[in-house]
Amino acid sequence: MVNTPRSARQGALLLGTVAVLGLLTACGSTDVHGNPPVTAPGTAAPARETTKSPASAPAASGTGTATRAPSRATASRGGAATTAAPGTAPPAPGTAATPAATGKRCHTGELRASVGRGDPGAGQENFPVVLTNTSARTCTLHGYPGAAFVAASGTQLGPDPHRAPGSPATVTLKPGQSAWAGLTFSNPGISEARTATPAALLVTPPDEHDPLKAAWTGGPVPVSGNSSSVRLTVLSPGTGP
Repeated sequence: MVNTPRSARQGALLLGTVAVLGLLTACGSTDVHGNPPVTAPGTAAPARETTKSPASAPAASGTGTATRAPSRATASRGGAATTAAPGTAPPAPGTAATPAATGKRCHTGELRASVGRGDPGAGQENFPVVLTNTSARTCTLHGYPGAAFVAASGTQLGPDPHRAPGSPATVTLKPGQSAWAGLTFSNPGISEARTATPAALLVTPPDEHDPLKAAWTGGPVPVSGNSSSVRLTVLSPGTGP
């Protein structure tokens, strides 16, 4: 029996251990390369290509251009395009806006005002206030006119006349025709009311705002005090009673 030195035995044991570890490593490497890679949660996948912005993305229609909402533009007669607001229909070709209807009422600019001759009676002074159609069309008057006595300076004398009881009716005036309303008040010499002598009577047609001026030649009128009220009747066809 050969006696092997202790140091030689330890060296041989160390070499055997290294050989075994080498074999185990080789087997482990084969198993790792044979399995697919595992992606750990929370890690980003590798970018494969640059993402296009929404502005450069092709349209869904496949034409390569972006699709826009129709503008609903219509060509005017002069060739310029008129764009209609969303949700509204474009105007029909060849049509124009309809002007507001003027109606049949007589307007201030179509009339002339005048005061007829006085007709006194039973302590009353009575004057017809006449409105004449000076236009080229037929128009209508309905109800009461407005009136006010004024001095030469334009200052109003006394209060506005009151409306006498009556049933308003529509008066149709052809060109040149007239309607009248009665202006009445108590004779100042009898009523002892305070008086003034007007230069004119302002007459406002029914439903109008602008007055007409008619010369006044009827003398003093009551402006305050006892029995100083002036009254107007509804309009009737003609120029007086």
